[in-house]
Amino acid sequence: MTTDAPRVLIIDDEREIRRFLRISLGSQGFAIVEAATGREGIELAREAAFDLILLDLGLPDMDGQEVLKSLHWQCRAPVIVVSVREGEEEKVAALDAGAIDYVTKPFGIRELLARIRVALRAGASVEAAPAQVLAGEIRIDLAQRRVSRSGEELHLTPREYAFLARLAQTPGRIVTGRQLLIELWGPVFEHNTHYLRILVSRLRQKLGDDPRTPSLIQTEAGIGYRLMVEGDTAA
Repeated sequence: MTTDAPRVLIIDDEREIRRFLRISLGSQGFAIVEAATGREGIELAREAAFDLILLDLGLPDMDGQEVLKSLHWQCRAPVIVVSVREGEEEKVAALDAGAIDYVTKPFGIRELLARIRVALRAGASVEAAPAQVLAGEIRIDLAQRRVSRSGEELHLTPREYAFLARLAQTPGRIVTGRQLLIELWGPVFEHNTHYLRILVSRLRQKLGDDPRTPSLIQTEAGIGYRLMVEGDTAA
């Protein structure tokens, strides 16, 4: 993007929600564009570049999941789903389809703003393809495939490193458990969630990440995991 103000596309059929978001985000320096239907949103995303898209799933002309899939293939802007649908299956489906985060209505604007900041950083990270990611005392060197804590190299198993590197590629962004199981073990293991719990437990121990109050690897119950870096507050 070449403009100073981040451009946000809001796709939501509720006029009051759009007005609330327009005023709230506009006061924070965002440039807002609105769409009341899925097809209108897809067309706007095709015609112009946006830094972020806020997408409601309950649209009048087409299902939001289908809109999400279309947006994922035609634009690079990160998408945050904002929906009244709060079931785990809906959330996992949206994240698997390419959403960077999922916020359930009703929501507080401070929470949404925090998640927007994380999404914008994650989107920038993908474009920049960072060679290194810093998370507290942990340095993840994706180019050299090394992980260190306070300057001391950690000895991770291949799967432990693969898990951490996958999260580090999009810091702050949720990666679903299903995605991780398929990528690390293969499609036949996509329901073996206990594999991930054991791996994460071992990895937290090596990273010095307290499992009672983790500050590095955050668990989204029933959904997946994300790597928290400095400044990320979207708990």
